[in-house]
Amino acid sequence: MNQLHPGESLSVWLDNYDLPTFSPLKENLNVDVCIVGGGIAGLTTAYSLMKEGKSVCVLESFEIGSGQTGRSTAHGSAVLGTRYVDLELYHSEEGTRLIAQSHTAALDRIEHIVNKEKIDCDLERLTGYLFQGDDSESDLLMREHHAVRRAGLIYAKMLDDAPLTNFKTGHCLAFPRQLQFHPGKYLAGLANAIVAGGGRIFTHSHAVEFHNRDFAAVKTQDGNIVTASSLVVATNTPINDVFAIHTKQAPYRTYAIGFHVIKDSVAKGLYWDTSDPYRYIRTEKIHESEGAISEKYDLLIIGGEDHKTGQENHPEHSFAKIEEWARARFSTIVNLVYRWSGQVMEPVDGIGFLGHNPLDRDNVYVITGDAGNGITHSTIGAMIVTDQILQRENPWEELYNPSRISLLSTPNYLRENLNVAGQYGKWLSFSPKPHIEDLRINEGTVFREGVGMVAVYKNQTGVAHYMSAACPHLGGVVSWNNVEKSWDCPCHGSRFDCYGKVLEGPAVQDLKKLESDEFVEPDFIPVEQQYPRVTDVPII
Repeated sequence: MNQLHPGESLSVWLDNYDLPTFSPLKENLNVDVCIVGGGIAGLTTAYSLMKEGKSVCVLESFEIGSGQTGRSTAHGSAVLGTRYVDLELYHSEEGTRLIAQSHTAALDRIEHIVNKEKIDCDLERLTGYLFQGDDSESDLLMREHHAVRRAGLIYAKMLDDAPLTNFKTGHCLAFPRQLQFHPGKYLAGLANAIVAGGGRIFTHSHAVEFHNRDFAAVKTQDGNIVTASSLVVATNTPINDVFAIHTKQAPYRTYAIGFHVIKDSVAKGLYWDTSDPYRYIRTEKIHESEGAISEKYDLLIIGGEDHKTGQENHPEHSFAKIEEWARARFSTIVNLVYRWSGQVMEPVDGIGFLGHNPLDRDNVYVITGDAGNGITHSTIGAMIVTDQILQRENPWEELYNPSRISLLSTPNYLRENLNVAGQYGKWLSFSPKPHIEDLRINEGTVFREGVGMVAVYKNQTGVAHYMSAACPHLGGVVSWNNVEKSWDCPCHGSRFDCYGKVLEGPAVQDLKKLESDEFVEPDFIPVEQQYPRVTDVPII
């Protein structure tokens, strides 16, 4: 089985399939394109560029698929988490046509790759159903129907009910030819194709420094350097800059549960409601020993209950809410077998930031802002970035331009950034030092000591581990996540394992370890003194 970070929950994709493994980078390397991030965005980009004759390498901090791709529910859809009625306000009617066109093209691109490379990843085309949530406006579905048809999704139809036994959704919009697959198997196929085509993949190769002049350079934690004509950062949220994108998108935790249900008792399909936060549903085959498919059960996957990262004291309650909602509607549930959480980056205007990175030269690119549609946004990003590197026109590059400013989404921008500003108030809060003997095994807490904020984790043997509670990115005070046993920054979504090792950016450095007599020292150093990002200074 795949090795997860300590204390993490377990997704079905990382439990029932062993992804290919690769070695760390152990030497300096020069390639045409260096891609940082070994998920669907990074591997699709590497695959596309390799097919165009470019020499490529992929740097991944852990194993391929260990980030958000392995924690998704793998809905491939042109139906976005932000409704088309809202997207039309932000991007105009013409913009929504391009949105629908690009996400539909991403589904076709995935299917093309699967067929060309003969990837066995359980890919299926099926219908998606959007149904009314209990807390939604009564006319939302009708308005959405008109909006999606204006956007070019002319095959969307209004139905009286979705085909779910014992669960009456009421009126719903049906979208044919959506897509689902096993993301682990798909990544494995991409990785094998990349290597067969001469590409290089390096795991456990954590990027910590980024430099850019006429060429780009990336330095790993072990001191090895990759130089390249172009650099693509595909790490869910960019780790190569401090401000440019992070003020325009916000991190949210999202949750998923997998249930065994009686086989064929839940009709195949993708299902979403219009609640806020919304819920999403799909089924998956259960593979037993030697690859045989279970004749008794299917896996019912239900996700949702999103909340801002690091801003929920009891994230485990999200699982309880999903389970309660599911058991009230699906009478054929047998037992609960999986639960996991992931991180979604929500752009203020509902679509990803894909292409040239703001404030950098033209050879640095980002793929971020999945907006809950990481499968398609990642694929669109790979298509746009490939065209930009090859200096070809792309019909969607202006729409997804990371430098764009959407005036109509300004209220969302202000709300999210005021929320971030409020999180820094934790530096002024009074959090008394706990009695360590009262802290439960395998739990953590944050407290004040002098001018500093300290995070303490009590491991399985009762030993306390102390570290600075200041996120190395921009100094937000981390909070304890009891679901993933991690430290999460409520400002821009950096996450660290229980011992302070960085799991995901924008931070690239670990939380500073402390001894018990170090608590009184200041524990936030200005970001520019901690580590370089993309600059015009060459690596020496």
